[in-house]
Amino acid sequence: MLVRKLGAAAIAIGLVAGGVSYLLETRRVEQTALENAADGVRHFESSATQIVMDTKAPEEHTALKRLLDRSRFVAIRVFNSDRALIYETWEEVPSVLVNSVRSAQHQHDWPGQGQSHQNWIEVGAERLIQVVLPLLGTDAKLAGYLEGVSRLDKQSLEAQREQVRNGAVTAFLSVLVTSFLLYPLLLAMLRQSAERSRHLLDANLSLLRSLGNAIAKRDSDTDAHNYRVTFYAVVLAETLGLPKPEISDLVVGAFLHDVGKIGIPDRILLKPGKLTTDEFEIMKTHALLGIDIVADNPWLKGAALTIRHHHERFDGSGYPDGLYGDAIPRNARIFSVVDVFDALTSERPYKKPMSLVEALSIIEGESRRQFDPEVVAAFMGIAADLYARAAQASSTELRQEMRALLARYFRTVAAT
Repeated sequence: MLVRKLGAAAIAIGLVAGGVSYLLETRRVEQTALENAADGVRHFESSATQIVMDTKAPEEHTALKRLLDRSRFVAIRVFNSDRALIYETWEEVPSVLVNSVRSAQHQHDWPGQGQSHQNWIEVGAERLIQVVLPLLGTDAKLAGYLEGVSRLDKQSLEAQREQVRNGAVTAFLSVLVTSFLLYPLLLAMLRQSAERSRHLLDANLSLLRSLGNAIAKRDSDTDAHNYRVTFYAVVLAETLGLPKPEISDLVVGAFLHDVGKIGIPDRILLKPGKLTTDEFEIMKTHALLGIDIVADNPWLKGAALTIRHHHERFDGSGYPDGLYGDAIPRNARIFSVVDVFDALTSERPYKKPMSLVEALSIIEGESRRQFDPEVVAAFMGIAADLYARAAQASSTELRQEMRALLARYFRTVAAT
């Protein structure tokens, strides 16, 4: 996964870097070409100034022509201060290039003193560079303008493109190579982070088991109930097709469903006989006490729904909120079925266990009253197998089942 993500990120960043490099390198190469062309035009300034100042000096025309022959320019044009063309000389070039320079389409700015104007002119596959400089007379006043037009030949254009491509490819490859070199470091850091995360999760789950066991010891002197109802609840949730994150919350909620009983007085919690009305009202507060206990733990946030609502009834007569039907959280609707089933089929100090048939008869009879009928229907199809696997299992076997659940839904070290 790291290789795929790192590779995808490297390619994406490399493409971006290559694209940016291409644009920047293109701009740099073109700017360099413009500046070189401007520097080249300045060799013609003196002769061009003479033409502007004295149009009767044909020898200066010859001088410009000689300069043109020794340069890369294909045209030199001289304008007076009114921007009227007074002289031009061209190398042998296609007429389409001459017309493109002369056309109004490529009218340029007229630079002021100390300035210059550079412009690209593209004609088909040809690229021309147009440079305009101001010409100053002996009195340092504007006397006219000098325009030089250079032509990039095929070799120069290809060299330019090759330079740009090399820059882009270099940027792209640099990102890929850097990512490749960083991979071992990132992998080591990822493994270290994952290892610490797994150990932290193991610690949380170990605390969960300890807290659940402590609750069970105080209530019924056994932790088997917590293991069984958690196992029942997860298999039932899987049968109903719940998503994995929801089942993970159900695991924690099932194991801590009675955590609020820590706050119930012993005279009520451990009373062997039937509770009075007032005592039962106090016992019912264990759902809200459980919420208070887990409220400050973000890791237990998803479990809070099961803790608070596992005594709600489908017909709305439950507690603590009297929720009705689908308003009851789905995890709580699932858990309430398996919680009652295990209570019916388990031996307690004050009762003998019911048979599977008797317990299922009660569960089915409470469909649409205490329980969600959809959950009951799903449970009836798997109850016999669950009962055979868990009801008579030893404490060691139940712990193994719990470890398997944790490994499936939390990817722990200790549970694997």
